[in-house]
Amino acid sequence: MTTLPSPAQRADILTRADFPAHFIFGVATSAYQIEGAVHEGGRGESIWDTFCREPGRIKDHTSGEVACDHYHCLESDLDLIKSLGVDAYRFSVAWPRIQPSGTGEANEAGLAFYERLVDGLTQRGIEPHLTLYHWDLPQALQDVGGWTNRQTAFHFAEYARIVTERLGNKVRSIATLNEPWCSSILSYQIGEHAPGWHNTGAALSAAHHLMLGHGLAMREMRRLNPSATLGIVLNLGPAYPATPADEPAARIADGTFNRWFLDPIFRGEYPQDIWAHYGAYAPETEPGDLEIIRAPLDFLGVNYYTRSYVAKGGDKPSGAEYTDMGWEVYPDGLRDLLVRLESDYTLPPIYITENGAAYPDVLGQDEAVHDAERVAYFDGHLRAVLAASRAGVDVRGYFAWSLMDNFEWAFGYTKRFGLVYVDYATQQRVLKDSAKWYQALATS
Repeated sequence: MTTLPSPAQRADILTRADFPAHFIFGVATSAYQIEGAVHEGGRGESIWDTFCREPGRIKDHTSGEVACDHYHCLESDLDLIKSLGVDAYRFSVAWPRIQPSGTGEANEAGLAFYERLVDGLTQRGIEPHLTLYHWDLPQALQDVGGWTNRQTAFHFAEYARIVTERLGNKVRSIATLNEPWCSSILSYQIGEHAPGWHNTGAALSAAHHLMLGHGLAMREMRRLNPSATLGIVLNLGPAYPATPADEPAARIADGTFNRWFLDPIFRGEYPQDIWAHYGAYAPETEPGDLEIIRAPLDFLGVNYYTRSYVAKGGDKPSGAEYTDMGWEVYPDGLRDLLVRLESDYTLPPIYITENGAAYPDVLGQDEAVHDAERVAYFDGHLRAVLAASRAGVDVRGYFAWSLMDNFEWAFGYTKRFGLVYVDYATQQRVLKDSAKWYQALATS
């Protein structure tokens, strides 16, 4: 693939006027990656607290114990978001802050923190978009099986009720889950994320219970607030075969990564080819489960970072560029994905809820971060969104990942995705060039 032209080299500079009238521009974060204060405000322990203490799990042997100290920097971080000129902020609630053991009475201090966050956003004219689960399961629930235990789905619905009763009328939207592929396959089969298991059957059971929890939570939130805007966030990426001989493998890759979650939500069934592919590992389901999972959505959140290039022997595409994560930069994949979703499913409106790139950013002597690669990445992917929109896909908004550098899960603090540079020793925040570019777009 040829090198992306920098936005400065293009004659057709993107502005808000290029996008639909009510298209929103936002930024996104997640609780464990930025909040810190893991022992404060009555918060219970999460599976990530446990995982980070296990030798060899985190690349730089760190944790989210302090992270970006957002818990204590709340007001200044809200001002930071406001300064970017964005319309919306997507954040997640930490389940252990609300129910320290995953069940029982709500922790008032935890609810109060998120209420201050939501009220602060609203006061600054920023739409709050809330995600209930971004991977920080209470450790007490993991002790009895975590998402492999069917009962966790019902506990999740109770947690959703508590949050909705307190915040449901204050936020613009609520997403149940962020990237259930990650909190099942990556976590229980591949073992890269907490709890770090290597068990295919457990992973598929976890995936089913996550989806069941999504459906149960949707039912509970609809009961409490019929007019709420509710949805789910999936990480998706098209699979491209390198040659015709690779097409069957690409079909399996697409099925395990995309259709295993899309089909239950939009068709009320698991894809039969992938069910057969998993064989004895396929999860146990109960009558009515898929009807619950198929609860109507008000929006679908799509997280896109790269495509899957399927080649026998693991060959890489020629001329490709890669981010600091080793992920191929391929904006066309986002356009193709959105057009394919529109063709294959009956969809609600779509939001791009995460899209971004890690690069080895350095704070220079000029107290600036010149991240031209990230600017080009955002520019290219926003053009892909625009192309899909002009092809008839109902895309309502775009959230850049991420607001600021943060704890990047198993990579610790070795990868930087932020629009804003964070000096972890001082908690100083510095707008990178990409933040200034996004600010110019959002306010154009």
